[in-house]
Amino acid sequence: MEQTAEKRHSWTQLSDGYLSKTPVFQFLLVSLIFPLWGAAASLNDILITQFKTVFQLNDAATAFVQSAFYGGYFLIAIPASMIIKKNSYKFAIMTGLIFYIIGCATFFPASHVATYSMFLVAIFAIAVGLSFLETSCDTYSSMLGPKQYATIRLNFSQTLVPLGDIAGILLGKYLIFGSVGNLSEKMSTMHGAARLAYGEQMLQMTLRPYKYILIVLLVMLVIFALVPMPRAKATAETSVDSEVTEEEKPSLRETVAYLWHNKNFKKGVFTQLIYAGLQTTVWSFTIRLALNLNHNITDSAASTFMIYSYVAWFVGKLVANFFMSRFSITGTLTGFSLLGVVSLIVTFTVPNMTAVYAAIMTSFFFGPEWPTIYTHTLDQVKEKKYTETAGAFIVMALIGGAIVPALQGVVSDLTGSMQFSFIVPALCYLYITVYFFLEYRFEKKHPEDLQEH
Repeated sequence: MEQTAEKRHSWTQLSDGYLSKTPVFQFLLVSLIFPLWGAAASLNDILITQFKTVFQLNDAATAFVQSAFYGGYFLIAIPASMIIKKNSYKFAIMTGLIFYIIGCATFFPASHVATYSMFLVAIFAIAVGLSFLETSCDTYSSMLGPKQYATIRLNFSQTLVPLGDIAGILLGKYLIFGSVGNLSEKMSTMHGAARLAYGEQMLQMTLRPYKYILIVLLVMLVIFALVPMPRAKATAETSVDSEVTEEEKPSLRETVAYLWHNKNFKKGVFTQLIYAGLQTTVWSFTIRLALNLNHNITDSAASTFMIYSYVAWFVGKLVANFFMSRFSITGTLTGFSLLGVVSLIVTFTVPNMTAVYAAIMTSFFFGPEWPTIYTHTLDQVKEKKYTETAGAFIVMALIGGAIVPALQGVVSDLTGSMQFSFIVPALCYLYITVYFFLEYRFEKKHPEDLQEH
């Protein structure tokens, strides 16, 4: 039925899962999902600050916010891919939106119960939804059109993520922190019932941004329910009347066995894990670096550096996309990565605020590296019947966002220098540079295997 319905549209479903042309409206609709997970991720930084003060948590306890967030991604990616495999990308996206809505809605009872664990449940529910969305949208965006433009499509969609990050940090900065000032200073003089009452009042402030996010999510859910979407899945022709049917679904065990013996795929997943950790740790420690180097700025003022970082990331994506549309993708990102290493060397060696601006500049060089590694790794899966689960394994690499920051924290504690600990992301970026350089060199030697243009 759906195959017949697709023939009424301008696109044609090809046997490898790609389409003959990109359905512009459907592609833009999928792309608008991308900033939604950016907003949720950047709001976590605001929540950590809020919860640390209200619940009187130590740094280890506040880390549970990121554990709940990345744990949701890690645990749900494979189940999400199995749902995509059995149903459709559209169904998985709608499932993700529903979980995201449930997570946001859970903030309302959580603010009344006023326990840290209840908020963690809400954050985990949001992460479950985001895992569905990212597992489906990253792959779906790359499949919505001709194969040779898959990386360009995903890079375009991913370019919208920083806009979500900026929106999230601004919502938190003005709706949660806006009328409070420095929360830790205010609550440091409060005790007993007065402190408890004021803390509960502050928890109510966390609801404000999620009210607006809920409205957007509900509108997106309705639109997705009404708009016909391509299946964008690998097909096979049967011997009877050359009828086109969806390719037989392999078992999870068969898929894991195939991927485990795919050396290039495993290298790509590991690289994505390193990149996810690199990006997360630079952003996690930039505010603290600023406070460490300049004792005259407040926590609220220091959070502005994150806005600068997200803006730099967005501009970097645009600049990189310009170069990648004219030159080699892997060659462009080899240069970007090398300049990122230089920025981080400045960050951990120059003992003044120049180091903070160098850390912000690093975000510029992040550019579109996540989606490029994603599509390059997915390209290593030659048997497209394994695509959905392969995409889930790449999304699971986000667990690097929990591992590398912890490693940088250990280096900071051992050396007694927050600034020197930026050597950890510098080494990560050096690995990424080598990865892109080797990919670029391989493509120069084997131009017949080039899939990016």
